[in-house]
Amino acid sequence: MRFLIAALSVAALLVSGNAALADKRVAFVVGNGAYKNVTPLPNPAIDAKSMAALLRNVGFEVVEGTNLTRDKMTERLLDFGKKAEGADVALFFYAGHGIAVNGTNYLLPVDADLKSEMDVKLGAAINVDLTLDQTMADAKVKLVFLDACRDNPFAAKIRSAKATRSVSVESGLAEMKSGEGTLIAFATGPGQTALDGETGTNSPFTRALMANIASPGVEIQQAMTKVRAQVNEETNKNQLPWGHTNLIGSVYLNPVAGAAEANAEAANTPAAATGPTSEVELEFWRSIKDSNKPEELNAYLTNYPNGQFKSLALARIASLQDGPSTTTRNLTTGIDPLTFTQQADQTAEDQIGFDRGQRRDVQRRLTSLGFDTRATGKFDEQTRAVISRWQAARGYPRTGFLNALQLKALQSEITGTRVASADDGDDESVRHSRHHGGGGGRHYRGAGGPGAFFGGMMGGLFGRR
Repeated sequence: MRFLIAALSVAALLVSGNAALADKRVAFVVGNGAYKNVTPLPNPAIDAKSMAALLRNVGFEVVEGTNLTRDKMTERLLDFGKKAEGADVALFFYAGHGIAVNGTNYLLPVDADLKSEMDVKLGAAINVDLTLDQTMADAKVKLVFLDACRDNPFAAKIRSAKATRSVSVESGLAEMKSGEGTLIAFATGPGQTALDGETGTNSPFTRALMANIASPGVEIQQAMTKVRAQVNEETNKNQLPWGHTNLIGSVYLNPVAGAAEANAEAANTPAAATGPTSEVELEFWRSIKDSNKPEELNAYLTNYPNGQFKSLALARIASLQDGPSTTTRNLTTGIDPLTFTQQADQTAEDQIGFDRGQRRDVQRRLTSLGFDTRATGKFDEQTRAVISRWQAARGYPRTGFLNALQLKALQSEITGTRVASADDGDDESVRHSRHHGGGGGRHYRGAGGPGAFFGGMMGGLFGRR
């Protein structure tokens, strides 16, 4: 099946309305996380690389960028606008900070320094409506994905500015309407904030997009229904993607005849290579194989838990974490095959007989592997969600509970340079606090939209009615 998918992906075409085939596909894919004036976001650059690889594999010409200043972002948008002229499908993906001011959305370059409403409107940010109108208005089909609903630290600065105290600055993106032939999808509902995900992985929204929108034979609106369900489940119903569409007819990013039903179940699971390496996986691996950042290598393991380069990724992570140490660690080998099929539930976990110290050990091992959770000795909802993430990344039945086989597999995995003992207490130094406000275990992306230079972009694409 993977040979078939790989062969068809090269010539994958978009089908709409009367089943006409599209031959010109262009995408703008940008992830901004290395912000200079507020706490950086760890995952947008990974999100962008993942999406760019996926879209190239189904026939898109991709204008790509990560951690762009306003000038560089403007250059990419100009390039995208030229390439998108007369396109059969134009796709816009952005991950990073954004902000909504008086109902208008703006996306934020990494050099943005917003202290007032004037800063937003005079060019420090990118106005979404105007940008999309200027770059995509001429395309037949327009698909817009905004993973930019993180809790934005600039919002408080703008609200506190004396000259703009009456301004409405929302914590999430404002609602947008789609024009004819357009689909807009937000990571969460208007005015709400979305999870950025564990450091070194994709955000829940981006991960769900990757698992569904290019599934063979799946229509895009059906795919977005699956995206909403996956994100809602993964975040324990704390995040529900929102969208608006005025598409006419059916749109397929990967129209493989007869494959829709066969891939319906697989569409909700992380990509995993069980046979020959897919082009998407190969490109992903090439982009991070020489990385010195364990989180980027862990992103590969999360997206391809049984990938062809798993052992190499684990070995490199071990090397990076151990540094010059001569300590030898065992790779994850000899996993009992039943680990991949045997369900875990509360009863199975109770049979293990965890005490508080053993629960802490589990939590610290998960954190050391990049699945951050607090070492409290209690398996609360947050820990259950992290266990579920680890299970999904390794290809085990995803329940949030452990059984004896999964515990053995976890204990055999390579961990960081130190897994605290059960007697260490609630030492917070073994976990990374990753909420950019200083608390919690997750990052949030602030709502937003691009600003001044592209002042007219969204009008034609998302005409408000």
